[in-house]
Amino acid sequence: MKFTRIWGAALAACLAAGPVAAQVTERGPVTNLPMPRFVSLKANEGNARRGPDQSHRIDYVYTRRDIPLRVTAEYEHWRRVEDSDGKGGWMHYALLSGVRTALVQSDMVQMHQRSDSQSAVTALLERGVIARLRQCGAEWCRIEVDSARGWVEKRHLWGVMDTDIFD
Repeated sequence: MKFTRIWGAALAACLAAGPVAAQVTERGPVTNLPMPRFVSLKANEGNARRGPDQSHRIDYVYTRRDIPLRVTAEYEHWRRVEDSDGKGGWMHYALLSGVRTALVQSDMVQMHQRSDSQSAVTALLERGVIARLRQCGAEWCRIEVDSARGWVEKRHLWGVMDTDIFD
């Protein structure tokens, strides 16, 4: 009888902890950084390979410096990345940067003076523009494109997760 009560209490504790455990962010086995996460291409050109080694064939060549890439796996000095179209492969970590950038996903996206759709529009951004992320709240991100700075709704950007909030 005593064993049954203890077992039942342990089972109840595990069930109660289940949703909490599901919210824990997965960590990369090499860097211990959150997975998935976004990085950017440091070089002007970078090869995405079939596997994590230079002996693997090149599947894709990125030619846009600062393009945001999502890291989905790590192996030694290699990171498996994908772009906004789902293309990608394994890239050497030296080609990647922790500088956060985002890709404008819609055409003629309004950049505002403040994180408010009623504030003044400071620029219109074309689809495919790469911007540096400076700050993100729940729904808006402060970005920089060349010398222009302002706020854009997150929903128009690829390279930032809904849950990303940072200064």
